[in-house]
Amino acid sequence: MSNESHRIPGRGSDYPYLRSALLHCLLMGASFVMLYPILWMLAGSMRPASDLFDGGASLIPSQVTFSAYPQGWFGLQVNFGHFFLNSLMIATLSTIGNVFAASFAAYAFARLKFFGRGFWFALMLGTLMLPYHVTLIPQYVLFLKMGWVNTWLPLIVPKYFAVDAFFIFLMVQFFRGIPRELDEAAEIDGCSPWRIYWRVILPLSLPVLATAAIFSFIWTWEDFFGPLIYVSDMNLYTVQLGLRSFIDSSGTSSWNELFAMSVLSLIPIFLFFLFFQRLLIEGIATTGMKR
Repeated sequence: MSNESHRIPGRGSDYPYLRSALLHCLLMGASFVMLYPILWMLAGSMRPASDLFDGGASLIPSQVTFSAYPQGWFGLQVNFGHFFLNSLMIATLSTIGNVFAASFAAYAFARLKFFGRGFWFALMLGTLMLPYHVTLIPQYVLFLKMGWVNTWLPLIVPKYFAVDAFFIFLMVQFFRGIPRELDEAAEIDGCSPWRIYWRVILPLSLPVLATAAIFSFIWTWEDFFGPLIYVSDMNLYTVQLGLRSFIDSSGTSSWNELFAMSVLSLIPIFLFFLFFQRLLIEGIATTGMKR
């Protein structure tokens, strides 16, 4: 008698499909829990101010209105679009500096031989465990004496000196996976270390460069503490400081305008991730792997 006649209903070939369905339901439920605050904020931006907190946990507004968007866009002393341009400028310049400076340092640690390379690499990794607040006061005093306070310079210039050890470590792991025979072949052709970096290493490192660029852009765009410390002129505010301006300590905060502008502030991050997600996943998946 064949084995199919002894198959127990509900088991065998049907069990993997049931397990897959349960797993997908679990993942969808977890995704909804994580997305719920964003969905509630989106629903709150479309509620009238008088009905903002009356809906409780419901995601369906009793009355849909988009008045909070123009009110939030033009509700402050400075047009909110100005804050978007400021954040875009800071995030773009910081990302460019982070990617190139970190790649310079990573290339030196991964491919060049110099005295104390292991010590300096360990010291660089040690800075990952150093809290940002430890160096905040010395940095502020330094930038104050240089006349950089209330400008964008403290937020942009340090990025061009490879201050983010995380990106350096990420790129070092990726560069070590590139065969050294390519460097040797380039040296035989007369290439200098700079030309090897520019002509050989960078073209092969697009995934990890894109990964660093995405994270750098997102972290800079979402940074609130740095601009709060160094920027006081409203014309220099970033999006995050602009959102804070809707919160009034006297209790008359414009919550629906705040939610509306918060929704708009997520759009650049979403688009940036959407366009480069393939390179991001490839860069994370291949970092540290041998080729």
